[in-house]
Amino acid sequence: MSVIRLEDIVERIQSYHPDADVDLLRRAYIFSAKAHQGQVRLSGESYLIHPIEVAAILASLKLDVATVAAGLLHDTIEDTTSTQEEIKSLFGEEVGMLVDGMTKLSRMELQSREQREADNFRKMIVAMAKDIRVILIKLADRLHNMRTLKSLSPEKQRRIAQETLDIYAPLANRLGISKIKIELEDLSFMYLNPEAYRDLVQKVSQRRIERESYINELMETMRGQLAEQGYQGEVKGRPKHFFSIYQKMQKQGIAFEDIYDLIAIRIITDTKANCYAILGLIHSLWTPVPGRFKDFIGVPKSNLYQSLHTTVIGPKGERVEFQIRTDEMHRLAEEGIAAHWRYKEKSPVSQREEQQFAWLRQLMEWQRDLPDAKEFMDTVKGDLFPEVIYVFTPRGDVRELPQGSTPVDFAYSIHTDIGHACVGGKVNGKIVPLKHQLRNGDKVEVVTQTGHTPSRDWLKFVKTSKARTRIKAWLKIEERRRSILLGRELLEKELRKHDLNPTKVLKSDELPQIAIELSQNTIDDLLAAIGYGKVSPHMVANKLAPDKQHVEPPVKKPPSKHAKPAGDGSGGMKISGMDNMMIHLSKCCNPVPGDQVVGFITRGRGVSVHTADCPNVGELTFDKDRLVDVTWGDFHTSAHAVKITVRTIDKPGLLASVSSTISALEANITHAEATTDENKGATLNFTLDIKDVEHLNKVIKNIEGIKGVIDVKRVKTG
Repeated sequence: MSVIRLEDIVERIQSYHPDADVDLLRRAYIFSAKAHQGQVRLSGESYLIHPIEVAAILASLKLDVATVAAGLLHDTIEDTTSTQEEIKSLFGEEVGMLVDGMTKLSRMELQSREQREADNFRKMIVAMAKDIRVILIKLADRLHNMRTLKSLSPEKQRRIAQETLDIYAPLANRLGISKIKIELEDLSFMYLNPEAYRDLVQKVSQRRIERESYINELMETMRGQLAEQGYQGEVKGRPKHFFSIYQKMQKQGIAFEDIYDLIAIRIITDTKANCYAILGLIHSLWTPVPGRFKDFIGVPKSNLYQSLHTTVIGPKGERVEFQIRTDEMHRLAEEGIAAHWRYKEKSPVSQREEQQFAWLRQLMEWQRDLPDAKEFMDTVKGDLFPEVIYVFTPRGDVRELPQGSTPVDFAYSIHTDIGHACVGGKVNGKIVPLKHQLRNGDKVEVVTQTGHTPSRDWLKFVKTSKARTRIKAWLKIEERRRSILLGRELLEKELRKHDLNPTKVLKSDELPQIAIELSQNTIDDLLAAIGYGKVSPHMVANKLAPDKQHVEPPVKKPPSKHAKPAGDGSGGMKISGMDNMMIHLSKCCNPVPGDQVVGFITRGRGVSVHTADCPNVGELTFDKDRLVDVTWGDFHTSAHAVKITVRTIDKPGLLASVSSTISALEANITHAEATTDENKGATLNFTLDIKDVEHLNKVIKNIEGIKGVIDVKRVKTG
């Protein structure tokens, strides 16, 4: 591979920007060369090659000098002794801001690698909101890193390739930069599944040789027809990239030999009207395949991609895909947001550009709504590259939504308030349930009701990240509001016991100070903590009136016929920073002493304890204020119910053998049932009373040793 020279980049920039300040570029190159002097990449090459290649990629996107200069300098703050102040003073605020946006946060040793990556990604998105060129530099940086990934260990190659496929290729797609998106996808595929990649490259190469003459003949026919009809048009063959072929094989469950559209024919013409005229010409020459026509000119994709796609039955009965677009559409398809980001003129953002930036604004909304960096990153991942459908508003406006979206997703796509107030939906004039899945072309109307609020159940079926984050945000605010009201009620009740006036206390200067002493920033935070059960109202009242301390009398409860011995039920569990809290073990996962557990403060039922891997824990984590640390106390006098499933071969006496083994280990069987299947297998389900996780593991190990037992599993219903 030939080495890019600075003068090559300068010539490239001058070809599309003759008046460019190339002196800035040369100074940036000299500074970068001095800063990185002596540094080498893992491949053994001089480190300077990397920033030069990044700058060359940016120049190929026809970006302005400041962006290309920032590409040359993008690693100087992070990897050398250079500072942000130095970059700004030498190259100006604009370049300094772009380089800072590319600089990772200082590493905190206590953070996991995953958390650091999430925090750095978040910083990049915030910088991108100020200036889109930050993400363009990052994409160029990632593209060159992927081109030179072979020097890293296989483990790092796979990790970086997966991150590229999950985040950076979809980002390039969202920004409409198809030539970067395609190369990132193919390079990621090569490292993540090298055998499948090599096999596909070989097969595609063989097939292209076979089909080359067929496609060439077809293109010549098309050129002749265009000339005959007087249409201007350039006809090209466009090979499909490897990852898209592999995706098609996986999604449709077909072999490579069953894929016929390896090469699409692309026609680039001068006007939109001619795009449709040429489409009509193609359909008059060959029979179109039903369902394979897509009009992305009338309904552009969210990244502003425009083109007509059609598949026809060509000569010899073979399927051929045609793509028809104008020069301007083609430029936008290849370079996306970079193609119309006009820094030189500093012109206002057009309506079309506004449409493309809508998604970037949504990113910033998520950034504000999701304070946890990892949760934010996961949300962005989930929304980057969905299969989409197009539905219509009652006025005929088009909305793009992920496949599987519901009327609730549609409502939130219009406005948050409409989403909150949604009570139903009409699809094509018919009332449908809120969880109804929308289809391509549906006309959707939202039915709202003043005062209606979101339901937690909506989280089980909504598909869009916007709907999910808005519902969670509302639930969190509502939970806090209720906690403040409950906390106020509990505190007022306690203050009266101490002969204190609640109205005066809540307006006093003492309460804010007590809130700070109890690690709460405001009075509302303190009241919420009381409502959640994290702070005792008794403690607050005693701090306000130490000379009138009120001792809580012991609560006497009538014995229940279901009561368990002291220390049982909760296993003598302890909650970090809290006393006298009611605790119960969750029935969904039946925690056993010795399991890793987490506590969740419920409404009116104290703390619910779940195993750390309980499926329900994921639903609880969005309200982290209510999660508490719990530990097992003295549990040895307790018996805990656990369900296990034993799969065996179906033979006489096996149930008796398993039962006697359980009994011999002093585990009481409270329920047992057995079923057989047509494959001569049996499933034995037991509910056992055991002491702790060590006791359970011993029982499982002994059952596994019985001849005829296939496997034994603990059951967590979630």
